Amino acid sequence: MPKRKAAIAVGGVAALGAAALLLPNANASQGKNDASGATGTAKTLKASDASDLAAQLQKALGDAVAGSYYDSGKKQLVVNVVNGDSNVLVQAKKAGAVVRQVENSTAELKDAAHTLKTRATIPGTAWAVDPRTDKVVVTADSSVTGAKWDKLQSTVRSLGPGMATLKKSSGSFKTFVSGGDAIFSQVQGGNVRCSLGFNVKASDGSPAFLTAGHCGVAAKDWSDSQNGQPVATVDQAKFPGNDFSLVKYNDATTQAPSEVNVGNGQTVNITQAADATVGETVFRMGSTTGLHNGQVTGLDATVNFQSETNPGGVDTVNGLIQTNVCAEAGDSGGSLFTQEGGAVGLTSGGSGDCKNGGETFFQPVTAALQATGATLGDGGNGAGGQAGAGDQSGSADPSASAGDQSGAGDQAGGNQIGGSADPSASAGDQSGAGAGDQSGAGAGDQSGAGAGDQSGAGAGDQSGAGTGDQSGAGTGSGDQSGAGTGDGSSSLTGSN
Repeated sequence: MPKRKAAIAVGGVAALGAAALLLPNANASQGKNDASGATGTAKTLKASDASDLAAQLQKALGDAVAGSYYDSGKKQLVVNVVNGDSNVLVQAKKAGAVVRQVENSTAELKDAAHTLKTRATIPGTAWAVDPRTDKVVVTADSSVTGAKWDKLQSTVRSLGPGMATLKKSSGSFKTFVSGGDAIFSQVQGGNVRCSLGFNVKASDGSPAFLTAGHCGVAAKDWSDSQNGQPVATVDQAKFPGNDFSLVKYNDATTQAPSEVNVGNGQTVNITQAADATVGETVFRMGSTTGLHNGQVTGLDATVNFQSETNPGGVDTVNGLIQTNVCAEAGDSGGSLFTQEGGAVGLTSGGSGDCKNGGETFFQPVTAALQATGATLGDGGNGAGGQAGAGDQSGSADPSASAGDQSGAGDQAGGNQIGGSADPSASAGDQSGAGAGDQSGAGAGDQSGAGAGDQSGAGAGDQSGAGTGDQSGAGTGSGDQSGAGTGDGSSSLTGSN
């Protein structure tokens, strides 16, 4: 690759959904997460500050803290405690959190999750602790029926009343590896498509990017155009267990900016890695469905994907972030980030789609960086930093993070996500493309043409931010009428 801006655009270029909303009202469920039963007066916090405070309290108070979450309506951190220790209550309140006394301790919730792992590791199941309900939430997809459902149901009941809840998902859990238009790889029988997550610096200083582990396991060499020459090679890939890959650019002079390309020539600067907090609003960018937003609903989630390489087997991934942000095939590896420019996660998989919704799971970026030794940056030019970088709330400098802008109207000059893209640039109808789970194999349903033969308009060479014309992205998505703000305002816009 010549010495130019990386042709692989972070997150891909795709149109926004039709129901684009301003951030303060971006998710209708935000106001439901109230701190019912909470006591004390808390500080008003941004989600990023709440995440930092939660980590500090967890470290200081240990198992006395039974989880925490961000009340986005009141902009407060709510901390669960069990034993009512007056010292714990005083410390948490003094730090600025709201304290809520709950029944289930961290140890009890972990024991419940361990029981589920031992007795109910069934393809199509997932579970995570929800600190808002103080329970383990167990989800079964549409494939869990008959004896499998009976086994899962009896296991949940055995945990005792008030410990866990069981719900059904209308879709089925799968990795979102087919049908995208951002990064491509040719494998025997077809093409693999994923989305680039975040550009980073590898431990040796070379330019690289993070994407999903099941993408890196499926294929080693990646291109920025369908059937194009490889421009990057997988250096490390972890799946199952975890779900991340470190992919190095073949040209060491590649300039890989630390930003997310959200379409229509707009980008969001990524300034730090950030831990997720239950209740906070996050944004996901993927090459198939574009920009969508929602809330973090669980942490340390376990997902049991049906294995593609071992019929009847299970690919279990642990430690994931659970959200209600939609995603579809081809979004795998794409960016999950905050309005302030925090890199949060890499799209792993889930159920549902962006018409009906569903559950989506993400590999935490902080864990991927720690495991690979990579750092956020721009391929050696030092644009990024790690968690703990200074908060630049309300900055008008486009290179700075946009800060907490919930409730803000226009802050000219800040980061903006909005604008409608060319509808032909989004991968929409992928019938016959084999958009299924391709973990390990990477080719999906390859009868006939396989996932690669999807003639149509797509996002082509994405050097810079523009869209090109190339085969392989399918027909245009229907929900792409959402016009952006277009006035330089810094409010993020997206759709659930």
